[in-house]
Amino acid sequence: MAGFTAYGNSKIPVLNKEMVATIQASSLKGMIEAPASKSAMQRALAAAWVCKKPMTIFDPGHSADDKAAMRIIQALGSNLESLDDRILITPQVARSPLSINCGESGLSIRMFTPLAALLDVPVMITGEGSLVNRPMDFFDKVLPKLGVKIASNEGHLPLKVQGPLIPADIEVDGSLSSQFLTGLIMAYVAAGADKVSIRVKDLKSKPYIALTIGLIHELGLAYVENRNFEEFNFHGKAPEKDAYHYRVEGDWSGGAFLLVAGAIAGPIKISGLYLASEQADRAILEAMSAANASFAVDTKGIYVKPSVMNAFSFDATDCPDLFPPLVALAANCIGTSRIKGVSRLKHKESDRANSLKEEFGKMGVDIQVEDDRMLITGGRVKGATVNSHHDHRIAMACAVAALNAEGETRIEAADAINKSYPDFFDHLEKLGANVSLSNKIKWHE
Repeated sequence: MAGFTAYGNSKIPVLNKEMVATIQASSLKGMIEAPASKSAMQRALAAAWVCKKPMTIFDPGHSADDKAAMRIIQALGSNLESLDDRILITPQVARSPLSINCGESGLSIRMFTPLAALLDVPVMITGEGSLVNRPMDFFDKVLPKLGVKIASNEGHLPLKVQGPLIPADIEVDGSLSSQFLTGLIMAYVAAGADKVSIRVKDLKSKPYIALTIGLIHELGLAYVENRNFEEFNFHGKAPEKDAYHYRVEGDWSGGAFLLVAGAIAGPIKISGLYLASEQADRAILEAMSAANASFAVDTKGIYVKPSVMNAFSFDATDCPDLFPPLVALAANCIGTSRIKGVSRLKHKESDRANSLKEEFGKMGVDIQVEDDRMLITGGRVKGATVNSHHDHRIAMACAVAALNAEGETRIEAADAINKSYPDFFDHLEKLGANVSLSNKIKWHE
């Protein structure tokens, strides 16, 4: 029976602890620095393996996804040394059959699978939690065209690949996730691809591809020509340097929750968010402007305070991770807000559209889905017992909404935040939020 351990002739249930966050309506005040971008951090770790020379990453993140990427490059042969404000990486290439575990990181599995396929030894690729249910048949379709042997569990984990991957002219579907394309681009650069191209149909989340190429160019690994996000041409690998350096910028995905928190319970100031960033979730400022949120930008950060906010319309197709904070924002707006891009939410850590509808419904917020749009009717938010569905962004969205709710809010499985923003509740407390954390004992059969 799943979840039980055999002991003699009996079965012993598995005990598990689950964090519960209890939040009271609160007023926030102060300044907080945004967490490190896990999108940038994970790409930097992949680039460290690609560049084949020592690399220093400054201001590194420490989320569960960041740690998964660190373990992966170590499994691929690299040496990693963590210091207070930086990580030193000496890349090596593994020469024997190996296994890598991507945890629950969708970016890691989609980015490192093509990199692992550069090796001429078998590599077993596994994951945990919701990742085992996410479709990976993209690799079944594409990697054999590049000379890679692959076996999967009917398009799901585990995967087994053996290269070497040989760059070639190819066309791929970009509609499910841009992360698959990020992996291919990184692998082509690592292989020194020259005079070949990747053509892409229906690419979603284009800003994340800009982030990938921007990192490659910033480090001087190669020149990748981007033709309107429809074709990417490769012109050989750049000459290697003796060493590489990269500083991780602040995370707009995590910062979006802080900005919304300030808009409904501030005033607060958030530092560390780079306004010219390629991160897709920088678009949170556009949505907040549309909602008439009150914020100002100066050299020290973004100052945001409560105001009377109106319903807004926003297209989140290229930034689907903004849905949860935008729902928390819309719940505090007058009228019915409309957010486009629901089709991008199914294959996240949870079926995110349904998770948002269910949990915010418990908090008195009406959410409807019509085709590719989510309609959120704002009003007075009520405290309730909700569940994160083991989805970090659902946990944070409920926590932000709870700051301006009537009564107490209990968030079960709140430790889901560790995936991207492990300091989230600590940061809310530092800003004055009334947050208490406890453990709930669960027996799994």
